[in-house]
Amino acid sequence: MLLSDGSDVKSRQNWRVRVKMAEYLASIFGTEKDKVNCSFYFKIGACRHGDRCSRLHNKPTFSQTIVLLNLYRNPQNTAQTADGSHCHVSDVEVQEHYDNFFEEVFTELQEKYGEIEEMNVCDNLGDHLVGNVYVKFRREEDAERAVAELNNRWFNGQAVHAELSPVTDFRESCCRQYEMGECTRGGFCNFMHLRPISRNLRRQLYGRGPRRRSPPRSHTGHRPRERNRRRSPDHRHGRF
Repeated sequence: MLLSDGSDVKSRQNWRVRVKMAEYLASIFGTEKDKVNCSFYFKIGACRHGDRCSRLHNKPTFSQTIVLLNLYRNPQNTAQTADGSHCHVSDVEVQEHYDNFFEEVFTELQEKYGEIEEMNVCDNLGDHLVGNVYVKFRREEDAERAVAELNNRWFNGQAVHAELSPVTDFRESCCRQYEMGECTRGGFCNFMHLRPISRNLRRQLYGRGPRRRSPPRSHTGHRPRERNRRRSPDHRHGRF
């Protein structure tokens, strides 16, 4: 019987050590214990430190989710009169403006690029999150094509900046305290504060397939009335 020399035993021990180290690094990847990769970028696809962050921002090469950076502008934050003073906008007007924006972006992206599983808009005030629109497509190929084409487009007078996002589970990205109405950080929280759309719009958008252009018929055989939301004269000027 041949006896293995000490080098074989040592190489097996080294191999086990490397395997354990790889398993450990994989288990902490994207967590606060990870000293190499930024946990905030991994969770929310954005980091308040930006390029100055001391940890790596591993941008995905493929993903179902894209982010349209700073696309939504809350009129309560931007409305001004001619003399530069702040102009009051009611909550009702803000919700109506937001629903119009959400419906337009959702509908156009789904018709052009493919079925959308989920779309979320940040209501945060921090520069790295304000107005970010996250769109999760059903297929990674649709997300890739959307990014390639949208970066050559304009929306509502501003250039569109789109990129693939590592975010696929928004439950890990959202501020739980905000959802319970208890977040003390306000708009500058580093976790997502997602602005909700109206119930009617949610039923309208998520209750239909990607190719359905008209609302479903009711049990009486008649189509339900469209929601009577007022639209500003330049509403359609925001098209991609």
